[in-house]
Amino acid sequence: MQADPYPWPHDGDLQPETTALLVIDMQRDFCDPNGYLASSGYDIAPTRAIVPRVAAVCEKVRTWGGLVVFTREGHRADLSDLPRLKAWRSQQAGAEIGSAGPMGRLLVRGEPGWDIIGELEPQPGDVVVDKPGYSAFYATDLERILSTRRMRNLILTGVTTDVCVHSTLRDAVDRNYECLVIADACAASVQENHAAALHTIKTEGGIFGAVANSGSLSFEPEG
Repeated sequence: MQADPYPWPHDGDLQPETTALLVIDMQRDFCDPNGYLASSGYDIAPTRAIVPRVAAVCEKVRTWGGLVVFTREGHRADLSDLPRLKAWRSQQAGAEIGSAGPMGRLLVRGEPGWDIIGELEPQPGDVVVDKPGYSAFYATDLERILSTRRMRNLILTGVTTDVCVHSTLRDAVDRNYECLVIADACAASVQENHAAALHTIKTEGGIFGAVANSGSLSFEPEG
């Protein structure tokens, strides 16, 4: 598959049985004008703009036979898994985790704002992983799910490019997964951060994998 800085995966061995799509945190709290991100003062237009492309990538991967994994960031209702520093940072941003918002308590599991947006509702056969941190590998069973199914290649989409997507990407690379980030199916609250995060992936010959656009995502044999 054509990607930057190299055709992905590097060995050309791309099989649905060993490939998973990660859809990172496409939740109302990050993609709705009444959610956590908007309450922090950020423009959610970039996170909304990617929804059709994320949906198209999901459909491509499902049709091909690959695994689709959704993640949701959020905390227990009693906030017992919320570190003090993370709570403090959310206060400084003006959207304290656990405080009341238009769609329930911000970033709290089970609240309406915490769930995945309707346009991307998980389908039968998809997997949903709930996480308390930025990386989808931290304090979750994602690694067990992927290793049990003998996954090798990961395709990443979602929000935000520079925080949860990149945190998951770096953890995946350290676990020897070969990653492809879909640039126009990811978004950040600050465009400069989005661009820098993508650029970092491609440095040193693809230190964190490769980058492609959704239009070039193809599972047909080349040549």
